[in-house]
Amino acid sequence: MKKLFLTFVLGLTTLFSYSQVEGITITITVDNLTSDKGIAAFALHTKETFMRGEGVMNTESTIEAGKVVVTFKNVQPGEYAIIGLHDVNENGRMDYRENGMPLEGFGTSNNVMSFGPPQYDDAKFKVENEDLELYIRF
Repeated sequence: MKKLFLTFVLGLTTLFSYSQVEGITITITVDNLTSDKGIAAFALHTKETFMRGEGVMNTESTIEAGKVVVTFKNVQPGEYAIIGLHDVNENGRMDYRENGMPLEGFGTSNNVMSFGPPQYDDAKFKVENEDLELYIRF
């Protein structure tokens, strides 16, 4: 009886572990960083979090030969935008010149560059049922 019960529990555990829906992986590549100094930091945002602080997921990486590859794992389907920053002095924020222009490189998903701060509608993309590979220019 004990053996039958353990077999039943093991079967249920296996069934539930396979039924858990694993999210999508988003791989981001940036290959035009101006130096290997500092870190490259990335934030995955929803419309509600975009340009308002931390993303729903955040990651960072060291830079080698002007290139970085990072991933966001287990992302659930929905609409998102990514902001990336080359934080040269590793102070955790974007630095600006006196005239308001950025001192450090940055980029967004869809690579839309405009005067002024990035806009969510320009950077948004959909996560559906396949892993994504995005290339962002800084």
